[in-house]
Amino acid sequence: MKRSKSLLLTLIAALPAAAALADAPPPPPPEGVWTGKGQAGFVGTQGNTDSTALNAAIDMAMIEGPWKHALHLGGLYSKNNGVTSAERWDAGWQSNYSFDSKLFGFGGLRYARDLFSGFSYQASATAGVGYKFIDDATTKLSGQVGAGYRKTQLDDVTHSTTSDVIGTAGLDYSQALTSTTLLTDKLLLESGKSDTLISNTIAVAVKMSDKLALSVGYTVQDNSKPPPGLKKFDGAETVNLVYAF
Repeated sequence: MKRSKSLLLTLIAALPAAAALADAPPPPPPEGVWTGKGQAGFVGTQGNTDSTALNAAIDMAMIEGPWKHALHLGGLYSKNNGVTSAERWDAGWQSNYSFDSKLFGFGGLRYARDLFSGFSYQASATAGVGYKFIDDATTKLSGQVGAGYRKTQLDDVTHSTTSDVIGTAGLDYSQALTSTTLLTDKLLLESGKSDTLISNTIAVAVKMSDKLALSVGYTVQDNSKPPPGLKKFDGAETVNLVYAF
């Protein structure tokens, strides 16, 4: 009896420590190793195109000491009645250097090719500084501002190109709603003499296992000065199966 009572008291005393362990933040990602996620699924678009399509994307990151390198590749392709109705490809790279736990510098490259936006491509190179406003186990919020150079080519008979200096700003937010549900929101702004681009992607991902999740998202993109006859606004809803690695 005394032995059982002693065991019970030991278990009760251990409960706070067990609860703290359960709530502990996940370990940081390993250094020198690429980790990330790949996703693919269905998308519906409105704006310059109205169609159903398939989309895919891959996001990878690697940490090396104070450096963090991130790569994004994405694509969207659709055909209606044998005719291509949507074709979009984009790629991005950003390297961050942490000065301390909050402040970092960054350099980034971005390329987008959308055959139904009126632009053959938009490419930019930027650099600046960022700050992690919140960085805990459940909530992360960082912002960055900088400047750079952008080149744009029109998708018309002239294929004329413009180049200008731009200012850039971005916000990156994530919130763990539950142990299996994550809300993310990424905002990008690039503004120059030729055009101001605003892009925002919001998504909710629900884990089905350690590796698989189901994600529902919505992306909006606004160009202040699109080519004549085209709309400023494009929107896309996505339902994706996500695989983490």
